[in-house]
Amino acid sequence: MKRALISVSDKTGVVELAKGLYKAGWEIISTGGTQKVLTEAGIVTVGIEEVTHFPEMMDGRVKTLHPLIHGGLLSRRDNTEHLKAMTAHDIQPIDLVVVNLYPFKETILKKDVTTKEAIENIDIGGPSMLRSAAKNHEFVTVVVDPLDYAAILAEINENGQTTVSIRQKLAAKAFRHTAAYDALIADFMTTLVGEQEPEKLTLTYDLKQDLRYGENAHQEASFYADALPVSYSIAQAKQLHGKELSYNNIKDADAAIRIAREFTEPTVVALKHMNPCGIGSATTISKAYDFAYDADPVSIFGGIIVLNREVDLSTAEKMHKLFLEIIIAPSFTAEALTLLSSKKNIRLLTLNFSATNKAELPEKVSVLGGLLLQDQDVIKEDVTDWKVVTKRQPTTQELNALAFAWKAVKHVKSNAIVLANEHQTVGIGAGQMNRVGSVKIAIAQAENAGKMDGAVLASDAYFPMGDSVEFAAQHNIQAIVQPGGSIRDQESIDMADKYGMTMIFTGVRHFRH
Repeated sequence: MKRALISVSDKTGVVELAKGLYKAGWEIISTGGTQKVLTEAGIVTVGIEEVTHFPEMMDGRVKTLHPLIHGGLLSRRDNTEHLKAMTAHDIQPIDLVVVNLYPFKETILKKDVTTKEAIENIDIGGPSMLRSAAKNHEFVTVVVDPLDYAAILAEINENGQTTVSIRQKLAAKAFRHTAAYDALIADFMTTLVGEQEPEKLTLTYDLKQDLRYGENAHQEASFYADALPVSYSIAQAKQLHGKELSYNNIKDADAAIRIAREFTEPTVVALKHMNPCGIGSATTISKAYDFAYDADPVSIFGGIIVLNREVDLSTAEKMHKLFLEIIIAPSFTAEALTLLSSKKNIRLLTLNFSATNKAELPEKVSVLGGLLLQDQDVIKEDVTDWKVVTKRQPTTQELNALAFAWKAVKHVKSNAIVLANEHQTVGIGAGQMNRVGSVKIAIAQAENAGKMDGAVLASDAYFPMGDSVEFAAQHNIQAIVQPGGSIRDQESIDMADKYGMTMIFTGVRHFRH
């Protein structure tokens, strides 16, 4: 008689599986709550104690860790010595293991979970059985996912047993399952003890979406979400309408929501190819959109829009006139959603903007043969800590504009220059190999749009020479904010003083590669 061991925390589909196995003539070994559920469903089972002849003890910590269980899982059916050992010790083979683990992930996601509660939800016997069965998959079938129950039953009903091919696939899945489980535990314990640079980095992600293609059509791609959900993230956004997000959509949307979390007042971010093309802030979200659109009405076409307030009908009507890839907001009024949804392909997403402070986990970037890990650039800055290094002090209006520009420039690819007034960006120079090139691009954009009046300049890193400062001064820029820190800082300061400009050092650099 074939034997199956079933012990699951997730009872989904387990009764139907057990009924199918029982009907096929299998003996079913079970434990605790699983056995109770199966018994209540009228399925005859054998208790684990009847197999081990040993009582469950220590609050369930010890029940399946026994040679009569693991011998039945690990023994090779084609090995004479293994068979002799089984006979000598009265070990019966176990042919199928159906196990899913204590809900450790669900436990640590609970609000105010205690360390003791988390530790008690670390499964030991379950992973041990899964690993034993998976190792011996040539003879044993291991199942961790209720979605696989139907396929298993179909093969058993057709052939009396499963095929080697499916056993191998399920074994690989079981090892992924236990590896992910252990990775969460390792991360929890590492955080608990405050280890900042562990000698091993254990990460686990869940497949969220198979993408049609990657950055380009010839590249395959998938989207994996952090196993522990991050509320303020594209992985947790709710899509209300439109096509599936593409690889480039996801990267752009991520960049856009990073910018939006810098602002608390009603703000709209328009983004294209990982760089903002317009940022606007105002007392209403409709007016903020006007500023963001007016910042660059050309580049916004085909871009991504993030609004940190509910989208009302007035704002929706303005956006509806454009071709946009994605609109992200905390919510949409019913009228706004109806209007925007009339375009078939536009993606409309909602996101929990109240959770922006929970999205500050270290960020990971892959390189050939490795992974870079760093803290996110979320340092809290206070304008009162800034240092005016020129003879002229900034006006209140200039200081407000400089603060706005400084929030924006940290999200522009280096070398980065942003021109702005108090409520919108007016010129952006991104990703140039030298800083003066970025200055020229930003100023040309603002001049072509007739927006130089009152514009200030922010630079993500210091000016190593006075040429950029002089070029800005010659185009009527009167206020600059930059980190400072160059051995040639005095050259830039002297140049600013020469033209009667005000220059502020923040002491913080914001490279973005």
